[in-house]
Amino acid sequence: MRKYNFIRPVLLIVTALLVRSLVTNVCLMLGMEPDPASSVGFMAMIVAAFIIFSRMNKRRRKPSDK
Repeated sequence: MRKYNFIRPVLLIVTALLVRSLVTNVCLMLGMEPDPASSVGFMAMIVAAFIIFSRMNKRRRKPSDK
């Protein structure tokens, strides 16, 4: 467990939850019913988590054949 970064998973979880709550609240403010707004927020959370995860891994992978 040397060099394990505890910030990465916490950042991923916090970002996903913030995106879900933000999208759900925006949908509710625009007049959606709570259940569909929650579903849209959940989908946005999944997309945001995937984007953040792929960006984190892209930065970590660097070619070492130089």
